[in-house]
Amino acid sequence: MSDVQKPHVLVVDDDKRLRALLKKYLTEQEFIAITAEDAEDARKKLLRLEFDIIILDVMMPKESGFEFARSMREAAQEIPVLLLTARGEIEDRIEGLEAGADDYMQKPFEPKELILRLQAILKRTGKQTTYKKKKIKLGAWEYDKERDELIGKDKVIKLTGMEAGLMRIMADNIGKVLTRETILEKSSQSDAVNDRTIDVQVTRLRRKIEKDVKNPRYLVTVRGEGYSLCPDE
Repeated sequence: MSDVQKPHVLVVDDDKRLRALLKKYLTEQEFIAITAEDAEDARKKLLRLEFDIIILDVMMPKESGFEFARSMREAAQEIPVLLLTARGEIEDRIEGLEAGADDYMQKPFEPKELILRLQAILKRTGKQTTYKKKKIKLGAWEYDKERDELIGKDKVIKLTGMEAGLMRIMADNIGKVLTRETILEKSSQSDAVNDRTIDVQVTRLRRKIEKDVKNPRYLVTVRGEGYSLCPDE
């Protein structure tokens, strides 16, 4: 029943603009990207979420990427790390690899090369780097993840941008209970989304897929925890 998951990437960089650009590009390239502004922020995210790989800036205030990577390895955290730096000296590359990084890229870089390097690391470390799009059965409807459409016997409904964003997150985590906070973290539209908008979009989706909106069968509420998508087998 489970989907092959998109790779989850944590982008750690103190440059707000670069974080936003990387998140947008990675999302377009079928990754799920979460961002952190420094090592402290990254640790908080790592406590609450699971990641397949980390993109880590070297030159950060307070704690450098080298130091953060070293502390991860000392704590036996084996998440693959790709270091980004403006410095290209061989000594820096060696220091990064000695700190436990799996690869090293110098800024500026070509976005396509970044994707290829991420895929190479994930392949080397045994992580899944692709996922199969499929239609998810929801009673009288099928959800097409590629087209963001609900397909019925005689009708096709195109989801709005916010509905589609929420539905993709739920579809990538079938059977899991997602808190509103987790949904916010995973959202590519995080600037426009809050607890209230999540609830509104859940209600809108239920009106489209559920026979009884007051007693949902597929997009369910887990009291005190969050929401879960439970499709047909």
